[in-house]
Amino acid sequence: MATTITMPQLGETVTEGTVAQWLKKPGDSVEKYEAFVEVSTDKVNAEVPSPVTGTLREVLVKEGETVATGTPIAVIDEVGAATQSNAHGTEPTQQVADAAAAPPKPSNGSTAHVPAAAAPAPARPAELDIAGLEAALRVASPAVRKLAREHRIDIRALQGSGANGRVTAQDVLTAAQMGPAAAVGQAIAVGTNFGATGAPAKPPTHAAPASGGTSTYGEPIPGTTIPLNQARRIIAQRMVESKHTAPHAWSMVEVDVTNLWKWRQREKDKFDHETGGLKLTMLPFFIRAVVESLAAFPLMNARFTDEGIYVNKEVNIGIAIGLATNLVVPVVKHADQLSIKGLAVASAQLIDKARRNKLGVDDLAGGTFTVNNNGSNGSIASAPIINGGQAGIVTMEAMVKRPVVTADDAIAIRSIMNVCLSLDHRVVDGYVASGFLADLKRRLEAMGPTGIL
Repeated sequence: MATTITMPQLGETVTEGTVAQWLKKPGDSVEKYEAFVEVSTDKVNAEVPSPVTGTLREVLVKEGETVATGTPIAVIDEVGAATQSNAHGTEPTQQVADAAAAPPKPSNGSTAHVPAAAAPAPARPAELDIAGLEAALRVASPAVRKLAREHRIDIRALQGSGANGRVTAQDVLTAAQMGPAAAVGQAIAVGTNFGATGAPAKPPTHAAPASGGTSTYGEPIPGTTIPLNQARRIIAQRMVESKHTAPHAWSMVEVDVTNLWKWRQREKDKFDHETGGLKLTMLPFFIRAVVESLAAFPLMNARFTDEGIYVNKEVNIGIAIGLATNLVVPVVKHADQLSIKGLAVASAQLIDKARRNKLGVDDLAGGTFTVNNNGSNGSIASAPIINGGQAGIVTMEAMVKRPVVTADDAIAIRSIMNVCLSLDHRVVDGYVASGFLADLKRRLEAMGPTGIL
């Protein structure tokens, strides 16, 4: 029986996806739940598992092609039960199992992965060949290719933990932590030829590649055009849609966070010890105050629809994270049910996954309001663009010490942080927005050294 596979919807607001890489080719066996294609959107790269066991009959969408969600992308011929035989009398399910046990073959016919029982030692530099390295990378996922080049890892020497022994992004990161023993990626990154000694024949250059835009190390080069990848193209589209669809309004308040800062300073070493090295930042305190203010002003936790303004039941806080070439907004689910310590752990884990390119679809779905920590880069005021389908986004700016006139007309040095809000004027007006900001300011200034995480 033939099963048609369609482009999945990787997120609530995602309407299209790009086939980044086919992990199987027509004629290959595919087990149920085995990844057979990698799909890319502006939010995430995800491997799509097969819903059935069978043989990939046909791919309907080429690599690099973008199609709408629900569009057929492949056809898999489902195999029967183990008791059924094919025309040659063999067991179809056993064929699949045999195929799964064998290492995947790249297009040049060499083995991309060797099982654990026969895992080779890392190749000596003198034995490296650029063509072989590139061939191995071609059968890896985009995330693996990026990390292998970044950390200078020869993936041929790794024991993959993925399906059928495929090397995963985590495998590369683990190898990177082991030091340079497994590293040969400079040859991959800059195309260096190795001589008999294993040393580069000449220092790497920073000339622009034929496609233009970035050097071999990835930094922008003046006077060239950087080609748009799929994520950047869709991000640009989403930002334009948000600005054109939602009438943005903006407001800002100054917040005295002196006592909050003292509280964080008092708790940070204990938190580090209790969580095994996680750092306690100002972000979880800020998120806690935001969710309390959203409870007081539920219209800020709403979205505009053609039928009316829908007020969300859940309070799911998105955290805007800027990466070198991308922007992601992972979501802390049910943030109103977490303590400050719980928010600190949840947000730290999401930020770490984002930086390691390990975010999944569920990590990015369901956000109802967004927080942005622009102050980490020294910003003192900003007007962020609203995440589509939400009523607002609030920023915590840089904390700056300055002289302030206190309530008793004295002058004191205080830690001041600007808090900025962009709002969808279709959902809320200035009265609600200013009330939300005033409430948020009051809650942040009430946090002090005697609090409990």
